[in-house]
Amino acid sequence: MNINDLLAQTGGLASMARELGINQQQAAQGAQALLPAIMVGFKKQAQAQPEGFGALGGLLGQLGGGGLLDSVLSPEPTDVGRGNNVLGQIFGSKDVSRTVAQSAAAKSGLDPSLLRKMLPMLAMMAAGYMAKQQGGAPAGNAVGGLGGLLGGLLGGGQPQQQSGGGLGGLAALLDADGDGNPLDDILGMAQKMMR
Repeated sequence: MNINDLLAQTGGLASMARELGINQQQAAQGAQALLPAIMVGFKKQAQAQPEGFGALGGLLGQLGGGGLLDSVLSPEPTDVGRGNNVLGQIFGSKDVSRTVAQSAAAKSGLDPSLLRKMLPMLAMMAAGYMAKQQGGAPAGNAVGGLGGLLGGLLGGGQPQQQSGGGLGGLAALLDADGDGNPLDDILGMAQKMMR
């Protein structure tokens, strides 16, 4: 099962659709286009730390843990500032977020401004979902559980073009150098735009 399906089951996509005034099909399209880059961002964040997925688990807690997902599911308006904090941690700059939204717009046909509004909410849902799953892991297995969860959501570590494990076509589209990691290409695109 991919992350898009999991977030739909939690009710996150329905909540996001209601809050943004769009239908659930548009919410699902946007999530399918945006979530691959978000999940790769989390994986890259974990790989950049000596503690690996342990550091990612700590980061998820610092950013709000499972409360991030609860915030999106709440009937109250979502504080997207928290989602922007998540995006800042995994992408490093607003330019990368804009590039992700532009690329997702080209893939999905949805308006880039709508996708920019969805991006922090989806980041909150994904981070909150992973934090809740990590919190439910046996005491000695929290780190392994998070790594396994993220690996499973990203297609079990297989090449993304072949796995179909929740990444969809956007990751392959954004992976210009074919190294299986589109985030480095996204960061490169954002740096070119800043010049």
